[in-house]
Amino acid sequence: MKIREIVPLLEAEVLCCEEDLDVEVCNACGSDMMSDVLAFVKDQTALLTGLVNPQVVRTAMMVDMRCIIFVRGKCPTPEMIALAEEGHIVLLATKLRMYEACGRLYVSHLAGGD
Repeated sequence: MKIREIVPLLEAEVLCCEEDLDVEVCNACGSDMMSDVLAFVKDQTALLTGLVNPQVVRTAMMVDMRCIIFVRGKCPTPEMIALAEEGHIVLLATKLRMYEACGRLYVSHLAGGD
C-alpha cells in the first residue's frame, strides 16, 4: 500500500515529506514501546503510535521505517519533524485512536508483519 492511500483512509494530515507519499509500505505496527518496535519490526513498516518524543523518529530510522502515524490527535515537535525530514520519514497525524486506525489498515489489507 502506498502511504498516499493511508492518508484518506485514516483521515490523516501530512506533516512532512509529502514528496515521499508514493513510497510503498508492506505492513504496519501499533506500539508506544520503542523497545518492542526495535525487537519485532522489520521491512518497510508504518508505525502507529501515541508517543511523541524524538526517540520515536530515531527508532524508525534504525529499522528503516518509511512512515510514522501519530494517533489520538498527537502532534510531533518541530525537532521531531526536522529529524523525520532528514531521514525521509513521512509523518502523519490522525485523530483516530490506535485501535481504530490499526483496524482500518488491517481491513484494507495492510499486513501486520510476521
